[in-house]
Amino acid sequence: MSDITMQSADGRRAGRGQRRVLVSAAIGQFVEFYDFVVYAYVASTLATLFFPSHDRFASMLATFAVYAVGFGMRPLGGLLFGHLGDRIGRRGVLAAIILLMGGSTAVIGVLPTYSQIGFVAPLLLIAARLVQGLSVGGEAIGSNALVAEHAPDHRRGANVALAYAFGVIPAVFAALFVLALNNILGDAAFESWGWRIPFLLGGVISLVGLYIRRRVSESPAFEAVRSTERVAKAPLVSVFQEHRRALGFAFVMASLSGLGFYSLTGYFPSYLTESVKLSATDALVSNSIALTAAFISMPLAGLLSDRIGRRPVLVIGAGTSALAAVPAYVLASSGSIGTAIAGQSLLAFTLGIFFGGVGIVWLELFPTRTRYSGAAIGLNAAYVIFGGTAPMFGTWLVGVTDSLLAPSVYLAVLATVVFLVACRLPETHRTSLLRTEDSDHATPDLTPELEPKKATP
Repeated sequence: MSDITMQSADGRRAGRGQRRVLVSAAIGQFVEFYDFVVYAYVASTLATLFFPSHDRFASMLATFAVYAVGFGMRPLGGLLFGHLGDRIGRRGVLAAIILLMGGSTAVIGVLPTYSQIGFVAPLLLIAARLVQGLSVGGEAIGSNALVAEHAPDHRRGANVALAYAFGVIPAVFAALFVLALNNILGDAAFESWGWRIPFLLGGVISLVGLYIRRRVSESPAFEAVRSTERVAKAPLVSVFQEHRRALGFAFVMASLSGLGFYSLTGYFPSYLTESVKLSATDALVSNSIALTAAFISMPLAGLLSDRIGRRPVLVIGAGTSALAAVPAYVLASSGSIGTAIAGQSLLAFTLGIFFGGVGIVWLELFPTRTRYSGAAIGLNAAYVIFGGTAPMFGTWLVGVTDSLLAPSVYLAVLATVVFLVACRLPETHRTSLLRTEDSDHATPDLTPELEPKKATP
């Protein structure tokens, strides 16, 4: 066999391997976000079944408080799985995560309700949400790290953005699926047992993801670090000793990502039904259409970040989101399905630009030996504060201010802060994922120094 033929065969195998990694990450993102957003789409039913009260406002707040509880475990999951991913590799850790995530979602689908076992029911719901949060804490960063570390340098942003965009699809799927179940079964049957089906489906999807994930090869970048015996013994310690500034950038960028995504997927459906008084059908349909706008803008932004750099894309995404937040809520709160679609789509498209550029930035801020841990800590800390509280805090703002636009001001202020920080973000798109501290033979780091070099532990 000629050298050219052998090189061609190697290229095809590498291409298949990269596609398999991308599919694995996409399914992982689907399961992760599906498991979380489906809770929000049946929040009204869960409020009735697990938190019965004469005060509907109190029931919804309690339901969204449990929604936020799941996020409380994300930092712990990021610490645990980030440590394991940096110590033993990405592939095996991600296989365990997707199984744990799907299993905890399926458990929610078989829980008894408050009328059956009393106060124990919400306690079990909280326990399942805690396990969900633990597993989700390691999924997004781990799967995207695997994608980035398999991708060609000139396609890292596009590939990660495409995988990350599949976190939007579950929201669309869950909304339409819940809507179809409601229409087919009727309100009584859905509230009696139909609400369980979406959660049980999450468990089934996770098994498919596990099958694909087990056939994925380990990250070449991690293998290179392992081959030179530069694997971090205590990656968390290394992150806080050597990469505090990078950690700060990751946290700030993740704050808008968390608030924006979970406002769109976790808060808007209930906002439209409970506050704007649209029908459940109109709320779910309009939200699904709007999220498609984000799915379109995310890969385009990732591709653009490979061409012009990460920083310009994040500056554009944060800036346009700050400008669009209040007008988007004005449209969405006008009381018709048409304006609800227009308002949500405007916000989803601008936030999608930011989402599409930020996924790869979290990873490129850190060297391979501490990438999983560093990015997971920054992401999950911000998601606890800004993402998990988005539905609950949005509901509270409307209640205490009696203004349907209060959540938009909150979003606009945060987007403005992120815009200002993004203007100072180090450019990373021409940097090798293998830094000098990862390997004696690594490509020199072309990124501006985030902070002075320190001894590697």
